[in-house]
Amino acid sequence: MNGYAASKWNLSHEEKLLLIEERSMSDVESESGRMDLDQRFPAQQWLSTVKSYGKAFRISALSSAVIRSAIFLLPSFLHPSRNSRERLRGGDKLGPTAYLDGMRGLAALFVFFCHYFYTSFVIAEGWGYNDANYHFWKLPFVRLLFSGPSMVCIFFIISGYALSLKPLKQIRSRSFEGLLNTIASFIFRRGFRLFLPTAASTFMVVCLLQLGAYEGTRDFAYDRDYVRNVAEHHPVLEDTFSEQLLHWAGEMFNFLHFWSWEKFGGSTGYDVHLWTIPVEYRCSMVLFLVLIGLARLRTGARFACTAILMWFMLHNDRWEPLLFLVGTVLAELDIIRGAHSNTSAASPPAASAPASLLPFEEKESPSSPRPCKCRKVQGLAYVLLSVPALYLMSEPDAGPDGVPGWVTLSSLIPEYFSDRYRFWQMVGGAFFVFCVARAPLWQRVFTTGPVQYLGRLSFAIYLMHGPVTHTLGYRVQHWAWTAVTGADTEAAFRTGAVLAAAINIPLVLWAADVFARAVDAPIVRFTRWLETRVSITAEQR
Repeated sequence: MNGYAASKWNLSHEEKLLLIEERSMSDVESESGRMDLDQRFPAQQWLSTVKSYGKAFRISALSSAVIRSAIFLLPSFLHPSRNSRERLRGGDKLGPTAYLDGMRGLAALFVFFCHYFYTSFVIAEGWGYNDANYHFWKLPFVRLLFSGPSMVCIFFIISGYALSLKPLKQIRSRSFEGLLNTIASFIFRRGFRLFLPTAASTFMVVCLLQLGAYEGTRDFAYDRDYVRNVAEHHPVLEDTFSEQLLHWAGEMFNFLHFWSWEKFGGSTGYDVHLWTIPVEYRCSMVLFLVLIGLARLRTGARFACTAILMWFMLHNDRWEPLLFLVGTVLAELDIIRGAHSNTSAASPPAASAPASLLPFEEKESPSSPRPCKCRKVQGLAYVLLSVPALYLMSEPDAGPDGVPGWVTLSSLIPEYFSDRYRFWQMVGGAFFVFCVARAPLWQRVFTTGPVQYLGRLSFAIYLMHGPVTHTLGYRVQHWAWTAVTGADTEAAFRTGAVLAAAINIPLVLWAADVFARAVDAPIVRFTRWLETRVSITAEQR
């Protein structure tokens, strides 16, 4: 092989292309050049060279695809771009309600903690229940780290707030035509937004089942030596992929049956945690109907009618739409006090947000120091008021009866309210969101970079933590207890659980990060595109 052929692998792809282009433009322009080329490169050598270039380009394309895939699979904050790196530091421009995104992200993480730890530990009972259970993690405030039902209350309140904010602004500005367009858009997109990602995540479970990913953990999922508390339903494996697909289609059809108001209605065996999705959809439709029905009322009359509806829902044991209306009330209260105005003193004072959104950080002139001091005192007062709200959110998931500190509060729960453990969690959640909206210190916590990162992944965390736990998570737990710590003593069992959690929590966050970018974000873009394609434009009216 001549020196040219031997050195071709040392050239870059651009140099190879340039070399081919130069030879086609010079050596082959004349017959003498072609003859000279034929002498230097016989026919067999030509064929060998062409094949070598083709192979090089194929390897190049494959290598490029592998590199791009590897970069995509990295967590987004590790991507080699300045914007991606700044996201974890909170470098993005934050809006006035960014703290709600952070709150929702932490709530999603704590729901995952609940579902992760309740399989091996009894976490639902309160501290001192029946003169026992004196564990640190069951104390009020501490138990919020894994109190799933409390976090569901936060989910529903924030959903009601977010869905109401724009329509309420249009109602208050008397922009009724814009209101109708907004509500129509929300109704059209809501089903896609909630059900397409869940269809994608459960279809992924179908594929993992058929690939055997769930079979390696099926015995562990029901092994009482390790799964000592809640044994979650492990998805059923069908004989063939077509049978699995047919079974999944039937499950998803039932999942879409959002007209039922039964508890945990619409749940699917492919991921039992998704029961809240049909509930979210039902409550969203109720909320849109209420917004339209009360749109032309004066502010006082609208609040009065909303209060009556909330009372009616409470007495009919419908806590889910009640929390959505709580979010609506909180949103309008914030609009009234100017919380979403850039010049308002109530804008969220995130340390990384622009100055226009941070009036608390602005220096006051010497002639007007009192307003700044009053705002700081007011903010600290709401921080203090949030403490009893957090205590109410700490109501034990097994109910307050027989738990020290909850005797009186338990007696105040109405008899017609069936889910007794949710009552004070609802009250506490509503009061906490109310306080955070007026407490700059709390907002700084929820607008930090890592918490905002969780906020961007909140829906994906909710969808991914079940499949990851039932496949990889159980394997990690089994390894930790059998190969490292053992499970013979309580101390060893807890140590193994902590070791496994240190691995499984990052795994879930990584899977959620990838799912958010690969599935969730494209679905959002697709839904917006679809709406523009099928909607009537102003010229067509």
